[in-house]
Amino acid sequence: MARDNLQDISAFLVVARERSFTRAAAKIGISQSALSQIVRALEERLGIRLLTRNTRGVAPTEAGKQLIETVGPHFDGINAGIAALSGLREKPAGTVRITADQHAAEDVLWPGLDRFLPEFPDIKVEVIVDYGLTDIVTEQYDAGVRIGEVIAKDMIAIPIGPDIRMIVVGSPGYLARNAAPVTPQDLTKHNCINLRLPTYGGLYAWEFNREGRELKVRVDGQLMFNNIGMITKAALAGHGLAYVSQARVADHLASGELIPLLEDWCPWFSGYHLYYPSRRQPAPAFVAVANALRYTGVAPGTFPKANGRKVSG
Repeated sequence: MARDNLQDISAFLVVARERSFTRAAAKIGISQSALSQIVRALEERLGIRLLTRNTRGVAPTEAGKQLIETVGPHFDGINAGIAALSGLREKPAGTVRITADQHAAEDVLWPGLDRFLPEFPDIKVEVIVDYGLTDIVTEQYDAGVRIGEVIAKDMIAIPIGPDIRMIVVGSPGYLARNAAPVTPQDLTKHNCINLRLPTYGGLYAWEFNREGRELKVRVDGQLMFNNIGMITKAALAGHGLAYVSQARVADHLASGELIPLLEDWCPWFSGYHLYYPSRRQPAPAFVAVANALRYTGVAPGTFPKANGRKVSG
């Protein structure tokens, strides 16, 4: 009975954290129906419902939350201990799960991973692109990637890229038809390309700062996307002004395809960091990835071009 409970509780934890029988079954490697039967059998043995099931997915009940809080850390500790055994190998092995936004994944994580992975064939890296401020503990990620200023104080943060800067850009064609904005408030008169982020529940307000004066401007326009690549394409095509990372469009700025605007309102700020819980003992595979991604480049605010980044290995 005890062994059955341990196996079934382990399965329940995956379902509760994934909030889905489908995703949990794929992660464990069994059928969805078999996983549902395992959890139902556990509930029957304990005599209490652990999950609330509906058409949108599943969520833990109060009893389920209590079980997660009391036994979840013990199972996590066991998994971490097993993963740590890879340190006895000649080279570390295991899977490292990281969540990051699109820009960080493509322009910061990928260059480092591209150089790192061939040297560590036994390490697997899963990168999940997500604009939301994901709870990496609840979602069982090894780490997340976000800009330094939004990372919680109880996390260990490792710089993996230079300071960054958000700027307003427009194509020469668009600016030939429309007067360039002089102040952030002038953007309300322009056709602006909006970004929709799930974290904000709506359209992202463009942020500016000059000599300590902070402004947020709600812009309007014909187009809105949840993808930075599409916003850049629309700006290049002359459909409006965009608010993007300078590193992301460095080549287009250098070629003159895009023109920077309101530069004195667009300061540099802390760049991307790899962060993870301070109370978690990192596995050797994660340590290897973190060391490869650690940034030791030039001074803050002097590194505008993405293709010049150096990530230490």
